Amino acid sequence: MSPTAHPVLDLPFDATPDPDEFVRAAMEWHFNPETGSPYWLRRARSLDFDPRNDIKTHADLALFPNVVNELRDVPVRDLVPRGYGERPDIVGTFESGGTTGAPKRVVCLRDWMDRMVAWSNANLDAHGFPRGAQWLGVTPSGPHVVGRIFEESAATHGSLGFFIDLDPRWAKKLIASGRGDLADDYAEHLVDQAAFVLRTQDIGVMTITPPLLERLARRDDLVDLVNRKVGAIRWGGTQMDAESRQLYRTEIFPGIPLYGHYGSTMILGIAGQRYGLGDDDPCIFDTFSPYITFSVIDPASGRPVPYGERGQVVMNHVSKGLLLPNNLERDLATRIKGPDGRVGDSVADIAPVARFDDEVVIEGVY
Repeated sequence: MSPTAHPVLDLPFDATPDPDEFVRAAMEWHFNPETGSPYWLRRARSLDFDPRNDIKTHADLALFPNVVNELRDVPVRDLVPRGYGERPDIVGTFESGGTTGAPKRVVCLRDWMDRMVAWSNANLDAHGFPRGAQWLGVTPSGPHVVGRIFEESAATHGSLGFFIDLDPRWAKKLIASGRGDLADDYAEHLVDQAAFVLRTQDIGVMTITPPLLERLARRDDLVDLVNRKVGAIRWGGTQMDAESRQLYRTEIFPGIPLYGHYGSTMILGIAGQRYGLGDDDPCIFDTFSPYITFSVIDPASGRPVPYGERGQVVMNHVSKGLLLPNNLERDLATRIKGPDGRVGDSVADIAPVARFDDEVVIEGVY
């Protein structure tokens, strides 16, 4: 740990810091010339406030502009805080999906990846996922962070992982160009590859997107394989309604834990499905607060919508390795009160906006 880093920035993953103390420590770290990143030290000159003096609470993060579009062109080394020294332990550089314009890039430090995965693994434990299992993932690899999270989870919660690479950009490109039949063929090709692994290997945990899980469930032989072999299913993406969740849990894959997550490369992580939801409840996602926090706003006014109402999701990432506040995401959600003692909103009923940054949003295999 750098001698100038506040200890609150390096707490164990299961110790929840005071959110306001945490934010103040993060502002000192990211905007101190000795420890801040070249990007934020430059960007601070154009802010109309002083983050080290004016950001005192988590709510004050709303003072920051949304800088995410600047990350399309920023040299990624400029995003690494100087406090990590000359040879920082970088897990990787990751990109947004590129759905609306050129991709945006962020850098992930090892300490953050370890913290994020430890938190995620604890959620898997709560939902009944078997430890030490072999994992099968039908999920994007680089440059998307979700693939690296799968690898880390398979190695730490499980024992090893089998990876079926999913290219969402290609599927979206096919759909956008009117070649939806080829996108269907590609999706079936992915399920075929998963089938080879399921037939020949001992798979205890399967990670997959909702559209591909739906395709898999159309094949009776694969449903039988999953029910015989798989101990838990983790789905990732944006949409699975309560009716589908209930159908999977009670009729298609009865007795197999079904756990969802929702995230973004721009927050280098995920929100996890709330434990203890009823069969008719919407799938509620709780964040890794105060590191990752959501708010659900009326995009016209910028103000939070009432609980139970729908709005657009704003995401914040504040950690020792990355600062990215006030990122207006391309998703709509229902605003849900977060767990006691946590800052920010929880979300449910995720769905993409129709247009974002003047581009039509296509979900494809997500």
